[in-house]
Amino acid sequence: MDGIAQDPPPLAAGAQAVRDRLDRTIVMVGLMGAGKSAIGKRLAQALGLGFIDADKEIEEAAGCTIPEIFARFGEPAFRDGERRVIARLLEGPVCVLATGGGAFMDETTRARIKVGGLSIWLRADLDTLVRRTARRNNRPLLNAGDPRAILGDLMTKRYPIYAQADLTVDSLEAPPETTTQRVIDALRDHFSRAA
Repeated sequence: MDGIAQDPPPLAAGAQAVRDRLDRTIVMVGLMGAGKSAIGKRLAQALGLGFIDADKEIEEAAGCTIPEIFARFGEPAFRDGERRVIARLLEGPVCVLATGGGAFMDETTRARIKVGGLSIWLRADLDTLVRRTARRNNRPLLNAGDPRAILGDLMTKRYPIYAQADLTVDSLEAPPETTTQRVIDALRDHFSRAA
């Protein structure tokens, strides 16, 4: 089909209405395993926007992996780099930005997101998070003990802060397209209420 223009794929239901109103970067927040990257990528595609994973940007800026940053320099150094990278990304073109689980806990980062982005908390229950995070072993915070206990403790500490996000969408055990559509619906409702 070279040389023949093809129609772009149809947008998900409500995606055009969201795209027409969107003037800030959508920032995905939540615990590891909530689906910030998986849903964020699909959301970006549905809205015709770029997708950026903040953790990948941090690794690129540091020249090493996040586990290596934690091992060599400690969590405070990682959080400092994370704060600077997210601030830079929020100043760029409107996109969908997936942040690491601890990013929104930082008061400075949270304030920057409030001004320069539209935050969406992907909320998941403990069983879902344990199942999803067991698939990967590159999560430094979970390597220090029992992942279920660590995630439960993180939920207790972080969920009250995540609740400050502009929107909350439950990340259920469902196909990612289902959760992506629920995010689009939440965005559409948000813009309808703001009109």
